[in-house]
Amino acid sequence: MTKTIIGFPRIGHHRELKFATEHYWKHKITADELQATAKEIRINHWQAQINAGIDLIPVGDFSFFDNVLDTANLLNIVPSRYRDLNLSQLDEYFAQARGYQSDTKSVKALSMKKWFNTNYHYIVPEFDKDTNIQLIGTKLFDEIEEAKSIGVPVKACIIGPYTLLKLSRFLDGTNRNSFIDALVTAYSDVLTRLNEQQVNWLQIDEPALCFDVDSAEKKLFDRLYDGILAAKGKTKVLLQTYFGDIRDVYNDVVAKDFDGIGLDFVEGSYNQTLLANNGFPSDKILFAGIVNGKNIWRNNYSQTVSKVNEIASHTDGKLILNTSCSLLHVPYSAKDEEKLPSDVKQHLAFAIEKLAELGDLDKVVFERDHKVLDANTSLFQTIKHPVNQSVRTEIDSLTDDDYTRLPAREEREQIQHDEFKLPVLPTTTIGSFPQTKDVRQNRSKLRKGEITRDQYDEFNNEKIKRIIKFQEDIGIDVLVHGEYERNDMVEYFGEKLDGFVFTQNGWVQSYGTRGVKPPIIWGDISRNAPITVKDSVYAQSLTDKPVKGMLTGPVTIFNWSFPREDVSPKESVTQIALALQEEVLDLEKNNIKIIQIDEPALRENLPLRKTNWYSEYLDWAVPAFRLVHSKVQPSTQIHTHMCYSEFGDIIKAIDALDADVISFEASRADFTLIDQLVAANFKTEVGPGVYDIHSPRVPSEEEVESLIKVLVEKLPINKIWINPDCGLKTRSEEESFESLKNIVNATKKVRRVVNEPNRVS
Repeated sequence: MTKTIIGFPRIGHHRELKFATEHYWKHKITADELQATAKEIRINHWQAQINAGIDLIPVGDFSFFDNVLDTANLLNIVPSRYRDLNLSQLDEYFAQARGYQSDTKSVKALSMKKWFNTNYHYIVPEFDKDTNIQLIGTKLFDEIEEAKSIGVPVKACIIGPYTLLKLSRFLDGTNRNSFIDALVTAYSDVLTRLNEQQVNWLQIDEPALCFDVDSAEKKLFDRLYDGILAAKGKTKVLLQTYFGDIRDVYNDVVAKDFDGIGLDFVEGSYNQTLLANNGFPSDKILFAGIVNGKNIWRNNYSQTVSKVNEIASHTDGKLILNTSCSLLHVPYSAKDEEKLPSDVKQHLAFAIEKLAELGDLDKVVFERDHKVLDANTSLFQTIKHPVNQSVRTEIDSLTDDDYTRLPAREEREQIQHDEFKLPVLPTTTIGSFPQTKDVRQNRSKLRKGEITRDQYDEFNNEKIKRIIKFQEDIGIDVLVHGEYERNDMVEYFGEKLDGFVFTQNGWVQSYGTRGVKPPIIWGDISRNAPITVKDSVYAQSLTDKPVKGMLTGPVTIFNWSFPREDVSPKESVTQIALALQEEVLDLEKNNIKIIQIDEPALRENLPLRKTNWYSEYLDWAVPAFRLVHSKVQPSTQIHTHMCYSEFGDIIKAIDALDADVISFEASRADFTLIDQLVAANFKTEVGPGVYDIHSPRVPSEEEVESLIKVLVEKLPINKIWINPDCGLKTRSEEESFESLKNIVNATKKVRRVVNEPNRVS
């Protein structure tokens, strides 16, 4: 039976692409050297798939930054402000992703948002009146020739036009319907080129079909594919979906002239019901996503075999085994993990292991290999997750009162304004300051045993002292301690909580060259000692200004970890919330009066279908956040932060978090969230970000001043905070310090020209 995958991790076995790309940005290597590294990575990844017996290997899934951006550039969907920079093709590409700044020019990056329900970020294409869609890029076709030259059985991959239009921004009064015909022509030209290259399969990724699809969107889908499929030629076309089911368009999809249809049977389990109720055309091949591409646990073969047999009964046996989504969302190989306990490691399957699982399942399903099945069954009988009965008992005893903070927010707001006496438009940052080379070296020395814990802490204390003084000197109103002790906002907390285990090399791409190492939830979760209190108390001792205690929220810790599959998400998140509640109360006891509980990933695991938002997610995610802070005093101010997701459609749920202040990413998305806040009558005090920290570009005072004036025009001035979009960890100190000075100076200018009312109107 044929085996394939939707996509493969692209940062390299040891993050070679990250380091090479960052060296290129710093002018340490040439473009040719970067391209050579990229080619080596691609060849190694293709060879790994060949060695694992994968029959159709995706080509085109590699990217220097993002596949959506790749597709936009392939089709000439590049705003003129980047064309006008007159850069090389590669530098123009990076300018779209990161922004551009020189002595004479400064251009913002394109917006960046979360890719469906994952922690991966995509670059948002822009369509405007000058957009001239046509096939001009060669990256896909060049990589195909590269793959064919070493004998790769190529399956070309591209983001589909329906998903492209659903995820893009439309400016100058344009709308998606204006570009349908041009996209049909461009994708038809792609097929023509693939026919010339004698490529057997084209995989067109359309995960947006797993959203709710109304009649207008069905017409959009019809117009696009009725035209594109007419140009199919000898190249077979696979419509690939993932992250959910396609209940709204199943019959529309199977009626079209696709040669293959890819369905997710992990997150999209309802696809199995669709098959049973509607059947599957005999002239098509089903690419069945039965190996989980988003989690790291071994596949339970006995369960999967039953599922595959049921699926096969509706497809006349025309079946290809597939992953549920791209393996981009898991680390490279579990073989690299030398320090994990053996009883944990034997249950892990990263990308390389998932390739082997497809081969195993092929043997079990079609060759009836009982040895493989028996070994897997025995493995699942050995799982022993640690249990904390006291935590489970505490969860069972929770009542509605445990999730409710008193008094109501409006009363707390007045109490807090009297407590802190902050100026109008108070300034703060989101939390982290740049993790400079010496900070990373200090952490590495502690890990290797080259310095003592006291020496490590002394170094960090000097960093805290320096950054507190910097913030005071430039006039920031609410300070942070810089988070120099933290490797990652989730990994750091997971390391301090019982119930987590950690990898050495389990890197997963988040965006561009940014990787994270998600913790693994292995047992029941609890706190055994204070986590952040010591550093927060030390920072507060250095200043009379308030210093925020900084925590990562329960939903984000869960969403940015690899969760267990035998425990409900609600149970795991509630366990984390109870542990963090203890930390919040300890901070409060130690005179930390402002506490930020970050939830950048709140929207991340939101079901793709709106009808399931509350019943399957928000009904337990929002209460979990409330549980963390429900017992603090009215005078303690609770902040939270969210970034790089479409938050406009869950504003009411965000308001229901009952935080006192919420900061949002906003500047990169051109403040589109502000009108949504106004329309929703948002009650919480709010800090829309005025500085895009994911770009090396430094905003001028004038630019920031103009953004603040927009805020003042649209929102009650007594509700506005001024801050960057996100933490500054990934930026340089030079960029960060200059940007923060400009933010503070711009805020002071606006304060001088507005009437400074009492903080509560």
